[in-house]
Amino acid sequence: MQGLQWPLKLSFKILALASQATVTDANGRVVCYTKQKLFKFREHVEIFTDDTRTTLLAEIKTKKILDWSARYHFTDAKNGDIGSVGRRGWRSMWRAHYEVFNPGDETPDFSIREENAAAKFFDGILGEIPIIGMLTGYLFHPRYAATKSSGEVMMRMTKQAAFWEGKFIIEKPGELTEREELNLIMSYLMMVLLERKRG
Repeated sequence: MQGLQWPLKLSFKILALASQATVTDANGRVVCYTKQKLFKFREHVEIFTDDTRTTLLAEIKTKKILDWSARYHFTDAKNGDIGSVGRRGWRSMWRAHYEVFNPGDETPDFSIREENAAAKFFDGILGEIPIIGMLTGYLFHPRYAATKSSGEVMMRMTKQAAFWEGKFIIEKPGELTEREELNLIMSYLMMVLLERKRG
């Protein structure tokens, strides 16, 4: 994923049976593509360099089955450790909250929090109303900020207006190493797969 041109765009089909997501850079180049396997109790997501799925970029796995606070580990194509992300238990019921760990760390290096929880709340309520529910993708745009312990925002993902599709813009206001960039991009991808039913 060298030579990324920011901001990135992340998109997925809302009605797809198997969760799929594509990330492209500002030049329209596909930088990663994922398709989650159906009927897997033990999460296993493969990430490829493009939608042909010929070159494996990374894998996401968890050892725990159906655990609310499961931690998802990222490894590259050579099984090298990229990092991991975990949902922050019951705190994520009302507002998405994930913790991101660099390789070997047990203390979170970044936190991903939903900045405007009201957007998700109204999206969830109105999304259940026939016809109106189809338009919520145009009305509410949650933002998810990845911050250091100091509170400095290093990345931000913002939902964009879309119909029958989830679209997000990922911006990078902070300075990160390539490994940290990849770790946070993988974390946002996994978060989208986990949160996709919430809009």
